[in-house]
Amino acid sequence: MTTTPSLPEQLTPARLDRDEAYRVLDLLQDRASQQATLPGLDQLAPGFPDWIVTALFGGTYLREGLSPRDRQLVNLAALTALGGVDPQLASHVRTSLRVGMSRKDIVEVFVHLAPYVGVPKALAGLRVAAAALAEAENADEQEATR
Repeated sequence: MTTTPSLPEQLTPARLDRDEAYRVLDLLQDRASQQATLPGLDQLAPGFPDWIVTALFGGTYLREGLSPRDRQLVNLAALTALGGVDPQLASHVRTSLRVGMSRKDIVEVFVHLAPYVGVPKALAGLRVAAAALAEAENADEQEATR
């Protein structure tokens, strides 16, 4: 008689590394974005922000197959297609700069998306990107004058 392995025995274990999650988060997201979201969310839904960080940055982001730049391209496209998530989209525009994408690369993502997600969503994404890029440029200028 053969026995079927239990479900956990049939599946590849997921890698979830909480410490690595916060290290990756610090590399990808600026401190202002983290502080604007996570502490306030934790007050509303205790533990939820830690779960998000651990699952995403300590799990999904650690998977092989996509570079940080590729992941940002996907994030920009998904958030633009979704719409109505301007704070998250702005944060990912800034993260895109942090992983080495140029301003031109970022703008081109939204132009490329227009026939796929619709011109209004692409334009909305461009408006968010323009504001986030201007904010990043101002921050760079302030840092340079220090």
